[in-house]
Amino acid sequence: MAPGTVLGILEGPDLLIVLALALLLFGGTKLPQLARSLGQAKKEFQAGVDSEDDKPAPTSTASDTVTISREELEALKAKAAEQTPDKPAKT
Repeated sequence: MAPGTVLGILEGPDLLIVLALALLLFGGTKLPQLARSLGQAKKEFQAGVDSEDDKPAPTSTASDTVTISREELEALKAKAAEQTPDKPAKT
């Protein structure tokens, strides 16, 4: 990137033309409001990114999920009911 360029695309006179067009399109009163809202959005985005870095993302592995058939479930319920005969099994 050459010195004096913005994003490597716009140089001094080009940048002035773009700013003049923005002033014509949005007007003198809307331009500061637009810049202020962009700054606020950047702050909120950065705060969100920083807070996400503090908390590790939960990871899910295949061992977290258990899949059994209906017959296996009924067998487990029956076995649990046999071990605790004084309490009725919940359905």
